[in-house]
Amino acid sequence: MARPVVALLTDFGTRDHYAGTMKAVVLGICPDVTLVDISHEIPPHDVLTASIELAASYRYFPSGTIFLVVVDPGVGSARRGIAAETGEYRFVAPDNGVLTAVLHEAPPKRVVELTERRYARPTVSRTFEGRDRFAPAAGWLAKGIELSALGRPAGDYHLIAIPAPEVTPDGIAGQVLRVDRFGNLVSNVHRKQFEKFAQAGTVQICAGEHRIGRMVATYAEAGPGEICALFGSTDHLEIAANAASASERLTLGRGAPVTIRRE
Repeated sequence: MARPVVALLTDFGTRDHYAGTMKAVVLGICPDVTLVDISHEIPPHDVLTASIELAASYRYFPSGTIFLVVVDPGVGSARRGIAAETGEYRFVAPDNGVLTAVLHEAPPKRVVELTERRYARPTVSRTFEGRDRFAPAAGWLAKGIELSALGRPAGDYHLIAIPAPEVTPDGIAGQVLRVDRFGNLVSNVHRKQFEKFAQAGTVQICAGEHRIGRMVATYAEAGPGEICALFGSTDHLEIAANAASASERLTLGRGAPVTIRRE
């Protein structure tokens, strides 16, 4: 039988003990688990970015992977902890919308509250539920318990609004959803939307007030430092610069408008 996989996504960073301690808790329950770090560099408390990053990565994991997602500005509050099952994958997270993008793509078959105390640590910290509530739940799922053992059905669960582009016959009005480590401005405009609009003729792309000179297929196709547009690995339109940060060059960040119009 294949080893169970638990993949972690948090805003904990790596300077402090938080991410490592959660791994220790999972290993203490299921020593045979394979632990994978998706990222611990989500901006602090940024539920939207975490949701987008999770959706960009989860489908590449083996069937049966358990995702332990802790970006939790409401830690210690009345917000619930939940576990969700989509068929191929299971997710453990606070009920704050961090699973929104995944659950839009793969509606859950079951969602439960983390109410069964036997699958949490004996004492649950009000400031570190990742260690005491979420990591144990993921560990027990890796150990083989059914999702339903973790607690009662959750009923409704919290979803956040993820901005979608406005598509009209005259253009596409999108925006930057995230800025990656390289300074690429990743928009919410999908390749299919762009190609459907662009098939009628030449288009003009703007990021903020900046007109983008050309579309390329790869970063290296642009000249050194040249601002360009291309479709990245998630098939979303990016504004990029060859070996430079488009975000810094254009002084743009998340929320900046990205528009496509006809010439």
